[in-house]
Amino acid sequence: MENKSLKRNLLKSLPGVDHIFTQIQKNKFNDNIPKSVIIDSIRTYIEKLRLSILSNINLSSKDLDDSSIISEVNTLIEKTLAPNLKKTINATGVILHTNLGRSILPDEVLNNITAVSSGYSNLELNLSTGKRGLRYSCVEDILCKLSGAEAAMVVNNNAAAVLISLETIAKDKQVIVSRGELVEIGGSFRIPDVMIKSGCILKEIGTTNRTHVKDYENAITDETGLLLKVHTSNYSIVGFSLSVTLNELHRIGQKHKIPVMEDLGSGTFIDFSKYGLKKEPTISESIAAGTDIVTFSGDKLLGGPQAGIIIGKKKIIDKIKENPLARALRIDKMTLSALEATLNLYRDEEKAVKSIPTLKMLLIPFSKIQEKAERLNDLISDTGSTKIATVLLTKNSKAGGGSMPLLKLKTKCIGLKSDKLSADKIEKLMRANNPPVIGRIEDNLFVIDLRTVKEKEFPIIAKAVKKITERI
Repeated sequence: MENKSLKRNLLKSLPGVDHIFTQIQKNKFNDNIPKSVIIDSIRTYIEKLRLSILSNINLSSKDLDDSSIISEVNTLIEKTLAPNLKKTINATGVILHTNLGRSILPDEVLNNITAVSSGYSNLELNLSTGKRGLRYSCVEDILCKLSGAEAAMVVNNNAAAVLISLETIAKDKQVIVSRGELVEIGGSFRIPDVMIKSGCILKEIGTTNRTHVKDYENAITDETGLLLKVHTSNYSIVGFSLSVTLNELHRIGQKHKIPVMEDLGSGTFIDFSKYGLKKEPTISESIAAGTDIVTFSGDKLLGGPQAGIIIGKKKIIDKIKENPLARALRIDKMTLSALEATLNLYRDEEKAVKSIPTLKMLLIPFSKIQEKAERLNDLISDTGSTKIATVLLTKNSKAGGGSMPLLKLKTKCIGLKSDKLSADKIEKLMRANNPPVIGRIEDNLFVIDLRTVKEKEFPIIAKAVKKITERI
């Protein structure tokens, strides 16, 4: 009976929503907060208190006074109004981290987005004729210049580029693909599934590890509409393996008058072997081999915004542009402005390598990363806490984003460890920081890989570590 009476008294002590709202309104800092947000936050917190009382959770009178409730409500308001999509610090060492948004855009690109998006633009207006134009035209010329292709267009991502190309070229026809190239990428995107959606008929040839020219030749019939080559950018078959080159595939296509398409996946204009990395097939090499249609991503090795880029023979590109799917898959002015600015940087390869963050992080010398690691380590040590120890580590970074799967980039890292906290707990607390610091766990250490950390982020990381030590 006594417990029931206590519950009744506590429930009666709960203030009304209107009362708390009136008290909150007295604070001028809340003038710009929508009334609906304040009311919903008050109701949510008072309901939380009510359930706590009914669940016999110990509450004091202080928990129920106006100042305590208002403080908690203000916290709820802040959480409600805080953006869900927020800036993070990538300390994972994965350059094209899909979960963290892949490519970082260069300053020149951000400036162009602002310039175009802050006002009206000639998105679909031909300024020369004064008549309606195509939104692809702002990037088509430069894509053709950089790649050597006859024509180009852009859709919202590479999956869309593959889908619309297949649907345009080979709907209701057979598409011949090597079994070793039937890839699956992140998000369960599978080439066979895309073919089904595009209305094509998949014709597998060869084996997982070996496909010969004769396999293509033997598979061609009157129902064949396309020869498709898919770059296995997110895995590699090594050892006893064989694949048909693009030049060989082009000769087969010419002989039988069948178009050839290559899905490059990541796609790059840079020959990375010139910079000491493993060679990746370049976009221009694919076009030079005679490929009719080439598709690739904008936000992977290219270092630009999310986009699916289609280049190749004009007669085929023109048909793709007329496909009704093109409107459903088209990109907006912000993406186009970002892509155009990114492509402009490639007019000078030296400038592109220095300006595009994705390329800079791929090609930064180990000695520079080591210097960064030492500076951040000193900054963390300057916080004066001995509760979290640091250790300098030599490890490997990854390209990520389904690119260069065998590439191991030597890097320098800082490992955090504590006798009081597990690596999992440190990771959770760093992730809860504002902004979140996202690292990785290896050998029971929280690892910060300096390849993907900007120098201007050093103070944020050091402060985050200090906050954790103050909680121990």
